[in-house]
Formats: sequence, C-alpha cells, structure tokens
Amino acid sequence: MANASAKRIANQNESAVKTLKLGMLVPTVISLLLRLLFRRDSLPPSKGSLAIYIVTYFPAFFLSNYLIKIGTTRRDPTTGTLISYGEDLNQAGVTEWCFDILYVTWACQIGSGAFGEWFWWLYMVIPVYAVFKLWVSVISPLLLGRSSAQAPEDNSKSEKETTSKRQDKLRKRSERGDPRVRAQPGRR
Repeated sequence: MANASAKRIANQNESAVKTLKLGMLVPTVISLLLRLLFRRDSLPPSKGSLAIYIVTYFPAFFLSNYLIKIGTTRRDPTTGTLISYGEDLNQAGVTEWCFDILYVTWACQIGSGAFGEWFWWLYMVIPVYAVFKLWVSVISPLLLGRSSAQAPEDNSKSEKETTSKRQDKLRKRSERGDPRVRAQPGRR
C-alpha cells in the first residue's frame, strides 16, 4: 500500500510541476493577446504597468521554482523505477499558500490584460490575508491574552477524556446498582 501511495503522490506532483512550468509562460502570453485584442491603446504597456508586472513576477518565479524543486520526482534513468516522489505538493500549509500566491498572480496578469491596470488591486488579497493570519494566530493572543476560539472546546474535550471508556462504563453500572461492579475504597 505504501508503494501505491508513493506512486499516486508522484503522479500528482508530476502533473503539478507541468502546470507550474506552463503557468509561468501562459498567463503572460494570454495577457499580451488580450491587450492586443481588446485594449490596443495599452500597447506598449506603460512604465507603471511594467513595474507592477515585474514586481509581482519575481515572487511568482521564485515560488514556482521552489515548488518545482521540492515536487520533482526522481526516477532511475535505466529502469524508470521511482526513487523519490518529492514532497507532496497537495499538503496544507506553506505549500498551499505558495500555490495561492501563484494563482492570484496569474489571475492578476490575465485580468490586467483584459480589463486594465486596476485589476492589480486584486493582488492586495495576499497581504490582507497575511495580516489576518498574523493577527489571529500571533498578535491577538499575545496582546489581548486570548487563545484561539477552539480553546473552550479543547477544555471540554480534555475533561471528558480524563476517564477512559471502561471507567465510564463501570461508573454507569455502579450508579445503576449492578452487582458485577464492586465499590472500591478510595486510595490514599
């Protein structure tokens, strides 16, 4: 089963790496085509739009290369046997955030080609979300002394989990007066 899981992850990573490689070229080409078809007056692009494009392209380029590097599978050149499937690119956390940044960048590139430079304001979703996550997980608990909203649920869970299922069953039997359960004297 473990080998099947590794092969599944390898196949998913290979398709994700192909998408990443195409994703660095295709949105730029689509943006230029949309400018050519719908917004000829924006050709050649202004210095401001080129600056925005370059400033957002570099993080996308580095994130794409990072994801390609960690997700590339290694196979034996002679037999084609899987040696390493790389990191799972479908995992949550930093990998997921990298993909989100890439998708927002690509959407902004295509949108600015179709609708205009104001579409780059969508890129502000990234820092707003980063500030929100920073506030919820770090700043608010430190400054306001609160923990996350899940803390009260965890406390009630831990109270329930202090006794095992067997202990709960025995307690219920003793409350009903079941003769199979003997009251044990308290330990000192």
